[in-house]
Amino acid sequence: MASLEVSPKISLVDEPVTIQVWGLRPGQAITLRAWLKDEKGEIFNSRAFYLADKEGKLDLEKSPATGGDFIGVYPMGLFWALRPSVPNLRLIKRDVMGSPFLVHLELYTSLMLLPGPEDVPAASQVIERWYVAPGVQRIPIREGRVRGTLFLPPGEGPFRGVVDMFGGVGGLMEFRSSLLASCGFASLALAYFAYDDLPRLLITVDLKYFEEAAQLLTSHPKVAGDGIGVVGTSKGAEMGLAMASYLPQVSATICINGTNGVNGNSLTYDDLLVNGMPYNPERLLVTDFASISFTNAMGDPRKPEHQDAIFPLEKARGPILFMVGDQDQSHNSLLYAREAMARAEKYGKKDVYLQCYPGAGHLIEPPGFPYCPATQSIFFPLPFAWGGELLAHCRAQETSWKQIQEFLRRNIKLSRKNKL
Repeated sequence: MASLEVSPKISLVDEPVTIQVWGLRPGQAITLRAWLKDEKGEIFNSRAFYLADKEGKLDLEKSPATGGDFIGVYPMGLFWALRPSVPNLRLIKRDVMGSPFLVHLELYTSLMLLPGPEDVPAASQVIERWYVAPGVQRIPIREGRVRGTLFLPPGEGPFRGVVDMFGGVGGLMEFRSSLLASCGFASLALAYFAYDDLPRLLITVDLKYFEEAAQLLTSHPKVAGDGIGVVGTSKGAEMGLAMASYLPQVSATICINGTNGVNGNSLTYDDLLVNGMPYNPERLLVTDFASISFTNAMGDPRKPEHQDAIFPLEKARGPILFMVGDQDQSHNSLLYAREAMARAEKYGKKDVYLQCYPGAGHLIEPPGFPYCPATQSIFFPLPFAWGGELLAHCRAQETSWKQIQEFLRRNIKLSRKNKL
């Protein structure tokens, strides 16, 4: 009788899972399927085909998938390949504290592309994938103008502080901050538009808002006082680089698929006014998959008329790490990062680094998150393309998550005493 074993049954979403099968005939072709239901009731599923070894066993850490959603030895491939039944949806965990995603893993003793109601798995397991570790505190922030959520690891600290920001859809996303806190960082998931009473659209961005957030985090009694880190994706990476360039509180910055200057809006800071590089909607490209690539529509940082929009990153107090996917369909993020590197070299700033991930797209998220090539857009009638290739992109997520933590730990000084 075929058996399916999955371990651990309860884990964080960024932790690996071991999947083993036994009780098969030698060389038997089988299907492993994974599926989950998100918080809106949408189904995401994946499948892979395998051949049992001569002992009638499978171990996904050693056994290659022969077909399905991927080919090769990928122990976490079923999680990487989860796709929405309704096209172009992104799997996002909103309630990070209250519940996990329940992932159903099913074994079928034949090849099966899409099981029907009459198809009963030979064995199944349900595992919990959490976005927060036990003991992590979630503290809603509504102080002054600052809106967001602070996640604190268990214990008295002090902890390294991190401001965490996402991109151009606005609102508040907490899943990366909850995972950072689970890894020992005090992480402020910062909203900066389209949330609560913040501006609905990004027209003019006031850097004083971000300075207020940095001061709030730095002054927290459980946060190490000598500087904070910033992690940003897309527009959040742009805001992070602005913070690094102008704010003394920032001691380490990670820009994930962002730009090296202001794009699409203006930026103010006291008497400073920076007019951003304008978007070029006439250069939007419809891809072969009927989604919109925005890469060519972004501002070109090499043009002389755009030089005033480029951030003076040479003024940054600490190191800056650009993480980019070379198949990003939202930004020409590799170009922006290379221009930033060239400026750093010109001004003698030696602690600016570039990590490029071949085959990765725009949405480089923590490991365990499925690949998302495109999503429905609130701005366009067609889906918005993020780019990347399934396996290469998800490998980049595993690698980059380790690099993010190492970079922050190395470059944010941890004082021995807290401020309690």
